[in-house]
Amino acid sequence: MKRVSTNPWCWVPSLYFTEGLPNIIVAAVAAIMYKRMGLSNADVTFYASLLTLPWVIKPLWSPFVDIFSTRRRWVTAMQFLMAIGFAAVGFSMPGQLWFQFSTASFMAVAFLSATHDIAADGFYMLALSQERQSFFVGIRTATYRLAMIAGRGPLVMLAGYLETTMGDIPEAWAATFYIVAIALTILAAYHSLILPHPASDKLHQRKTPTEVCREFIATFREFFTKPGIVTAVLFMLFYKLPEAMLTSMINPFLLDPAEAGGLGLDTGEVGIAYGTVGVVGLMLGGIIGGMVVSRNGLRRWMMPMAWGMSLTCATFLWLSYAHASGLIEVCVCVFIEQFGYGFGTTAYILYLIHFAKGAKATSFYAIATGIMSLGMMLPGMISGWLQTMIGYGPFFIVTMVCCVVTILVAKAARRHIESGK
Repeated sequence: MKRVSTNPWCWVPSLYFTEGLPNIIVAAVAAIMYKRMGLSNADVTFYASLLTLPWVIKPLWSPFVDIFSTRRRWVTAMQFLMAIGFAAVGFSMPGQLWFQFSTASFMAVAFLSATHDIAADGFYMLALSQERQSFFVGIRTATYRLAMIAGRGPLVMLAGYLETTMGDIPEAWAATFYIVAIALTILAAYHSLILPHPASDKLHQRKTPTEVCREFIATFREFFTKPGIVTAVLFMLFYKLPEAMLTSMINPFLLDPAEAGGLGLDTGEVGIAYGTVGVVGLMLGGIIGGMVVSRNGLRRWMMPMAWGMSLTCATFLWLSYAHASGLIEVCVCVFIEQFGYGFGTTAYILYLIHFAKGAKATSFYAIATGIMSLGMMLPGMISGWLQTMIGYGPFFIVTMVCCVVTILVAKAARRHIESGK
C-alpha cells in the first residue's frame, strides 16, 4: 500500500521544537536549578558546562545512526527516552543523592539529545525535497528559537512559581521536570504517528561499521589538512571566548544576593529577563545580521560583528559596578548583550559554512560545530572558579579583556574570505 506523504507543516515545527527544548534545558536551565539547590558558582559552571560534552563529540558517532536503524526510528526512540531521562531528574530531586542522580540523568539526556539532533537533521533532508528544505529552513530555525524561549522563559518562570507556592525548592524542580517529561512524551507519541515514511529512509547494508570508521578517519584527516586550518581552528575556538566566559556566569550573577555581588533576582525574574527579553534580543540580532551580510557580504561585516560580540559584554560590567537591581534595567542590559551575541554569531556560523564548503560539506560542518562547542565548554568550566577567586566585577573585566582575542582571530579569519554574500 502506498503511503501518503504528510504535510511538512504538521511535523517540521514540532520536530525542531522538540530538538531545541532538551538542548536548552540541559545547557542552561540545569545551571539555574543547580544554583537554586545551593551549589557554588564554581560547581554550577563546571558541571553545567560539562553537560554540553555530548554536543562536542557527537560527530564521533553520527555515521552509525544511519547504519543501525532508520532516521525515523531514531527520532521517535530518542524522544521517548529523553522523556524518561527528565522524569528521572524529577524523581531524583527530593533525595539525598539528588546531585549525583540528577547529573547522571542530565548527561544521559544530553547524549540522547545530541543523537536526536543527528537523526532529526538527517530525517529532514530525507523527507523533504531540496525546494521544500529551503522553504522550511526558516520555520525550523524559528521553532528551535521558540523552544529556547519556552525553556529559559516560561519553564523557569514556572519553576519560580512552584518554588513560591510549594515552599520547597527540590519538590518544585521535581514537578517542573515531570511536566517536561509529560510534554516530551506527548510530542514523541505525536511524531510516532505523524512523521512520514520517506522511501530513502532505510537501512544501508552496503557499508560495515569498520568501513564507516575508515571513511570517518579519512574525513577527519582531510578536514585538518584544509588550507588555512590553523587560522580556522583558532577562530572556531576563540571567537566566542568572551561570551563563553560570560554565559555560564549570567544566571548565578542574576540569582546571587547583593552581599555576594549579585543582583538578587528570584527564579521567575530570571525567566523574564534572560528567557524572554534576552531571547528576543538574540533573535533580532541574528535576523539583522543575516540581512546585512546578504546585502554586503561577510568580509564587509566580519569586524563590526566581532566588535558587536565583544562590546556588549560591557553591559554586565556596568550592572556589577552600578549595583543596578531593577528588573527593567536588567532586562535592557540583557537585551543589548544578547542582541550583540546574535549579531556577532551570524559571522561565526557563516564562516563555518564558508570553511566547510566542498564535497564533504556536511561532515566538515559537523566537525566545525564540534570544535565550536568545545570552545564554549572549556571556558565555561573554569569561569565559576575564576569568579569565586576574584569576584563578579573583576570577572566581568576579564571577559572584556578576552574581547581582544575575539578581534584578533576575526581579523585573521577575514583574510581568507573573498566576499561571503
